[in-house]
Amino acid sequence: MASSKYDAKTTDPPLIQRSSSIKSYTTSRATYPSLRVFHRRHQHADNLPTSPAPIPLLVFVHGLGGSVAQFKPLLTSLTPIASCLAVDLPGCGVSGFEPRDWDAYSADAMVELLEQVIEAHRDAAAGQGVVLIGHSMGSSLAALLANPRDPKTALHRHILGLVAICPTAGQFTPDRVRMMRAGLYIPEFIFNLWRAWDRRGGLDSPSVHRFVGAGADADSKRLQYMYNFQSKTPVWRRMAWGALPTYVDGVPAGGIANPDVWAGLDLPVFLVGGADDQVVPPGEVDKIVSVLAENKAEASSSTTGPEELTDGAATESSEDSGGDGDTSGGEAAANLPPLPERPKKIVVSTKLPSPAGHGLLYAPATVPILAGLISDFLSSHVTGRLALGWQLQYLCRGGKWDVKNLEKWRAVAPVSGPIGGVFRAIKTLREVDDEHCPQVFVRKWGGVIRDVIDISHDNPVYNPSGLEEGGIHYHKYATLSKVPPNDAEIAGFVELVDKIRAEQKLQAAAKGWEEGYAVGVHCHYGFNRTGFLIACYLVERCGFTAKQAIEAFAEARPNGIRHEHFRDRLYVRYSGVKSEA
Repeated sequence: MASSKYDAKTTDPPLIQRSSSIKSYTTSRATYPSLRVFHRRHQHADNLPTSPAPIPLLVFVHGLGGSVAQFKPLLTSLTPIASCLAVDLPGCGVSGFEPRDWDAYSADAMVELLEQVIEAHRDAAAGQGVVLIGHSMGSSLAALLANPRDPKTALHRHILGLVAICPTAGQFTPDRVRMMRAGLYIPEFIFNLWRAWDRRGGLDSPSVHRFVGAGADADSKRLQYMYNFQSKTPVWRRMAWGALPTYVDGVPAGGIANPDVWAGLDLPVFLVGGADDQVVPPGEVDKIVSVLAENKAEASSSTTGPEELTDGAATESSEDSGGDGDTSGGEAAANLPPLPERPKKIVVSTKLPSPAGHGLLYAPATVPILAGLISDFLSSHVTGRLALGWQLQYLCRGGKWDVKNLEKWRAVAPVSGPIGGVFRAIKTLREVDDEHCPQVFVRKWGGVIRDVIDISHDNPVYNPSGLEEGGIHYHKYATLSKVPPNDAEIAGFVELVDKIRAEQKLQAAAKGWEEGYAVGVHCHYGFNRTGFLIACYLVERCGFTAKQAIEAFAEARPNGIRHEHFRDRLYVRYSGVKSEA
């Protein structure tokens, strides 16, 4: 029952499912016949500058026992700025547990496999670079891929930056390695008994607390419990074994990245630790900084929280960042940021404060901070072309991309009246608009609309950080246009609004908000999908009938839900919920 309930194929978020496929790869060590690969090309890659190369490919590498699904919150934030690639390593997530030879799961084998997957998706002919984003052991695999001193593959020449989340410095001693290998010799059935014992207590079991902390929110605990179930013992043992070095005359060889590997990196590196991480102590970040810094006196780290988003001091090399002469895009090209072939080496480190644990990349309390820090690092130290604000300015002013029908959009009222005491329907904001851009929206509506849910499928034509900086929380919940949301999407939307309202209630009490605060929802124009999902919530949570919900929306947003098949679906769905009489 548990394996069915937590099966990765049924629990994967829609974003992951829609952009994933099963592929086979053969390396010098083995054939991996059924790997799940997530690849989402930048929606506007063809309209952004390609000289001297396209915008870098972001590659996500999960850790021991992890999966692509753990990156979903980060992917939601980063797919709007770049093409993104991730793979479930063999036996992890949705990938098949094939082959089963132990050597096929060594760190070197995983690095060779990752190189093949990346090269199959990188636009090598156009000179596209790569930025690696790893978590836990995935950070070590990324460091091995990027290291030019002892290159495992030729890919290191094209890696432009590395983000290491909860990394380990890889400092082993022969005695420690012997002890760890002895533990891995334990028969599998005994190992499984220990794992079952470790999961006693469900969401409050030691196995959950270890990764997200005893005081974590319920959502973080549920996710961690699910990920723990999805981690297969035989796969975990093989990868753990392959992560350990072997010693020849006291010299380590193989295994995950050690201090010498980290010291050899000559590119922008961002190291993120969690103050409450019980799996990889946050002090590992300091160890890596110490070996990376050319001048140790310049290296420092910071503790970053929601109110103080400051990066640690860094060390830079004297290598010139370079530039290019691309002048495409008309007026927008005047401020075209450079895309250097080798960005300057810089080491930035930070430690997110409590409650940040090993699961900080998917815990709701820490993901928004982490996503913002990564975005800032990429645009500041890899290339300014990875800044969403710049991309929006380039696309809109160059006339290459904007709202579907600008005149029609301008004719639509920006914000509706209040709906059901919960919502305001809005049209999508537009970064370069003088009346309905994030900065103006914050000034006009920041005291009323405290959260915005973007249900459009495409990337927004505005930079959500403009809302966040003004105190309005942004939530992306993608749905397809012209199609009424399905049961799973409706349930997810209702759950999201429940969470937002609970948080708003706490904030209102703590900060003395006036009555009337609302949740803003938009698709493109803010009529059909927006009205449909708002109506669903009003029926399921606020006691409305379908007819009452549809009419309430139309009263606040004249013309209401315009597509008849959306209204029909609501009547059919809720015909038995409450009498229309």
